[in-house]
Amino acid sequence: MHPPPPAAAMEFSQNSLFGYMEDLQELTIIERPVRRSLKTPEEIERLTVDEDLSDIERAVYLLSAGQDIQGTSVIANLPFLMRQNPAETLRRILPKVREVLRVAGVEMQLTAAVSFLTILQEESVSIHTYAHSFLQVILLHLEHRDAGVSNAWLETLLSVIEVLPKETLRHEILNPLVSKAQLSQTVQSRLVSCKILGKLTNKFDALAIKREILPLVKSLCQDVEYEVRSCMCRQLENIAQGIGTELTKSVVLPELIELSRDEGSSVRLAAFETLVNLLDTFDTDDRSQTILPLVKSFCEKSFKADESILISLSFHLGKLCHGLYGIFTPDQHLRFLEFYKKLCTLGLQQENGHSENQIPPQILEQEKKYISVRKNCAYNFPAMIVFVDPKNFHMDLYSTFFCLCHDPEVPVRYTIAICFYEVSKLLNSGVYLIHKELITLLQDESLEVLDALIDHLPEILELMSTGGESSVQENKLSSLPDLIPALTAAEQRAAASLKWRTHEKLLQKYACLPHIISSDQIYYRFLQRMFTIVMTNNVLPVQKAASRTLCIFLRYNRKQEQRHEVIQKLIEQLGQGKSYWNRLRFLDTCEFIIEIFSKSFFCKYFFLPAIELTHDPVANVRMKLCYLLPKVKSTLKIPADKHLLQQLEMCVRKLLCQEKDKDVLATVKRTVLELDRMEMSMDAFQKKFYEKDLLDQEKEREELLLLEMEQLEKEKQQNDGRPMSDKTFEKKRRDTKTPTTLPKNIPISVPGPSSGTPSTSKEIKKSKLIRSQSFNNQAFHAKYGNLDKCAGKSSTAAYTPSVSGLTKTSVISLTDDSFRTRNAGSAPSSFSSNTPLPSTSRGTGNSGDPKSSGSKDTQPRKAALKSNP
Repeated sequence: MHPPPPAAAMEFSQNSLFGYMEDLQELTIIERPVRRSLKTPEEIERLTVDEDLSDIERAVYLLSAGQDIQGTSVIANLPFLMRQNPAETLRRILPKVREVLRVAGVEMQLTAAVSFLTILQEESVSIHTYAHSFLQVILLHLEHRDAGVSNAWLETLLSVIEVLPKETLRHEILNPLVSKAQLSQTVQSRLVSCKILGKLTNKFDALAIKREILPLVKSLCQDVEYEVRSCMCRQLENIAQGIGTELTKSVVLPELIELSRDEGSSVRLAAFETLVNLLDTFDTDDRSQTILPLVKSFCEKSFKADESILISLSFHLGKLCHGLYGIFTPDQHLRFLEFYKKLCTLGLQQENGHSENQIPPQILEQEKKYISVRKNCAYNFPAMIVFVDPKNFHMDLYSTFFCLCHDPEVPVRYTIAICFYEVSKLLNSGVYLIHKELITLLQDESLEVLDALIDHLPEILELMSTGGESSVQENKLSSLPDLIPALTAAEQRAAASLKWRTHEKLLQKYACLPHIISSDQIYYRFLQRMFTIVMTNNVLPVQKAASRTLCIFLRYNRKQEQRHEVIQKLIEQLGQGKSYWNRLRFLDTCEFIIEIFSKSFFCKYFFLPAIELTHDPVANVRMKLCYLLPKVKSTLKIPADKHLLQQLEMCVRKLLCQEKDKDVLATVKRTVLELDRMEMSMDAFQKKFYEKDLLDQEKEREELLLLEMEQLEKEKQQNDGRPMSDKTFEKKRRDTKTPTTLPKNIPISVPGPSSGTPSTSKEIKKSKLIRSQSFNNQAFHAKYGNLDKCAGKSSTAAYTPSVSGLTKTSVISLTDDSFRTRNAGSAPSSFSSNTPLPSTSRGTGNSGDPKSSGSKDTQPRKAALKSNP
């Protein structure tokens, strides 16, 4: 290549120079405001305060001679001064605060209102002292020219009214209020009077209200300013609660009727909302003869009036349906339903023909109001189902529900997704009608809609699977083939977004799937995906959620070969993974295994792989294992697991002797103390561990049942190929007498070798299979949301009869001995499958195998990870 000509080189250098000059000019411009903001020596001198002054003296000085910002700081610190020295604060500082507030600006006024309210809430002084010292200051600034300041002082006063005695209220507030509410006063003064009157009614009896407050209320309801009439109208609900039903009918209801015909739309709207809120106060005659005609007229005129009235009307439709239920005639009922349907599609029929950038502002504003109306209709949809009766849903409301679920606006679909569970409950056995809408919302392009739907996804899927009936029936989701693709697509869409909390929540809710779909469907469509998330996702809460759900899938998997494969993957790819991050996740998984499975399961498969991580080259892994060791030790039973206890003690000794990392060594020492304090669980039941042992036994029984059911199903499938096998099975089952309850003389612990006649016949196994068919449903029924106990009392009651016939011989006869009860002094047995698991092929001699420690991430990275062991 030839070098560029000199002219080009000169041009390049000049451009570069000009670019540097522009950058320097920008830096100069940025630096100028900084220089101007510096204080001069004179200003610094004025802001300097003697450090030897006490808090009280400093506050007095700053309020007297300081600047506004210093005075504001003192007032903000007033609650602290009241706690520290209330007497001196009231004597010396509060008079200064009164003087400053008379000429104070907005910021100082707002700060004072908040400080006065804080002092009241903290009860720094008695109510009498507070009223004497602070009440007059609050009343003085109620009519401040700034609306924000006035509202702040009003909120403080309304809170003070709650605690003041009646006499103080009468003399200090109610009596002056008579003059403040007159027409000669300002609009702001009358508005403040309306809100104070609404608060005072809860402090006086009905007679005092009728004599002293109601005349003022009537006067303000007839005020010449629509703002005052509207404000007083909204306080009538509080007043009605204070005066009782009779006075409400004779005084409040006529005022509301008159205000509902007011010329001001805001006044009519306030009257309508107050009437709706007071529906329960009126009897049936008042509702049918007075309120229903008003509601009817309001609905008819709403489309001709301002859209804001439509927003309020659509929001209160649910209350109207509840309050007027049983009063509508069939014709009125139909017309009201048609009115609701019209609101649900409001704005969808209009085609303006403009692009989004060319829509006039007024049209955009109108469309926003229409969206709010449809959103409110979605919010009230469960109430409308009750209104039409769930039996009539398909004919009267299904098309409307379809439109709301397919609404083009996200807020509408988000709201109907929130209500989906309530709709499902109301439809009960008719829940199958909205299967397609569930799929639609699961596939929604907006993650906000998905996030709203999955809050109650387990309950929704349970209702779908049982047809809305409480009794466990044949799974009905087989008629919904799109469910599993929709669930997997929803998870992938959440994983691809930046909203990891939605992804985490969705993975947590997938723990309900063993109750909903078959074990094979979970294995082939979900389980491997959970494992991939644990291995590859970068968000720790998401990884933990996937790990926990994976453990639950494994817990309820019904095939021995699939269980062995998952366990082997967990040990080899996580516990012995090259990345220290995967080994940390293996320890998280071990913690979930301890929580969800029985002690024998953990000791058989995960005990040795877990303690082998004491030799891990990464300090964070060893530290996390130290925190887990107490839970690991809690899974052991003496004397059956004495050899495992010895291995645990040997690993802890090695850590104490060989650990070089000071943080890990300190953690090991604390863990050793905790391990020494722990009491070991025995094979036989102990009183102090009774509940935990009973829960663990139920977990073990359920695991045994899973294996037994798998074996019986295999035998039944083999017999299905033979002629008359089903009849033979049924005949043998009828001939076999199997007890349905546990005899009283049978101990609660898992039975060991029995001297009785072994019961290994196919007839008894078939009988057990029939009695345990509800395992997949009842064992997990209503427990997916709280798996801290893994098997609750309801599942205990369900399985006690099913295991009543179990003996040691029947357990040994299974092809899978992986969940076999441990005998005293026996070592964990090996797998019976063709592919041995790494955890069972290791002894104590190879526990320090370099493979299990990993070879990739040998740098500890303690500084970044020790805070999250």
